[in-house]
Amino acid sequence: MSVDDVDRLADNGPGEHDGDAKPSPSVLLNGLRVLESFSIAEPVLGVTEIARKVDLHKSSVSRMLATLEKAGYVERDEGTGRYRLGLGLIALAGPLLANLDVRRVAQPELEELTSRTGETSALMVWNGHESVVVEQIPSPKQVKHTAAVGTRYDTYASSSVQVFLSEMPRAETERLFDRRLLVGPDEQESRGEYFDELSDTRDRGYAVNDGRTSIEEVGISAPVRDHRGVLVAAVMLSAPRFRVPESMLESLGRAVAESGRRVSARLGAPVETRD
Repeated sequence: MSVDDVDRLADNGPGEHDGDAKPSPSVLLNGLRVLESFSIAEPVLGVTEIARKVDLHKSSVSRMLATLEKAGYVERDEGTGRYRLGLGLIALAGPLLANLDVRRVAQPELEELTSRTGETSALMVWNGHESVVVEQIPSPKQVKHTAAVGTRYDTYASSSVQVFLSEMPRAETERLFDRRLLVGPDEQESRGEYFDELSDTRDRGYAVNDGRTSIEEVGISAPVRDHRGVLVAAVMLSAPRFRVPESMLESLGRAVAESGRRVSARLGAPVETRD
């Protein structure tokens, strides 16, 4: 549905022209309609052309363009006075673009991780209060742990949840626990101890869930970063606990962390070095 469709649905009656501007249910919607007027076929437009496309008075469109230019969403050619879309839109769409790209970019690295370890690998993204599987390469072994694409993890001890929370402000994590949007530590483990663990996760470069959410499963996750160095996903390895003794946790953790760094590098992330 385009912005025009939303506009028509929101309008409770026929518009009336007052000679200056068409009434709209939202100035924001009109601003978005201005942005939608640009296309591959018409990447550069003048005020008159845009006003005709969006059915608004030129003075209204001119004011909107001035505001959008200040925000970096459009750029004005000083010579012609015409406009094109600005680079600010790339930054605005960055999180969405990262999520669309990361799955495609991560797949060969997940395949390599599963081939190297013999265990199931997955790509996780954060949706605001839980970690979600968006890609998975199952273990070739008969006994394995898998989770279908779309599976959600909302428990603090999950390794992928630990990765995402490790870079979230403590106050935001506390809010998720308090509102019960995320299952938090029980009385046997204080929140203070948990936040210490998250600090360790940041320093180490990967998180471990050694049977804390399921006695039969081990999960190890590491961060994936985009071209800005921002956390956008996590690589996760899951395996039956009987195949992963404690002595293997560090080597598997390093393997998962390396996979996360390789995916990050393919996304253009700054080079990360660790001892």
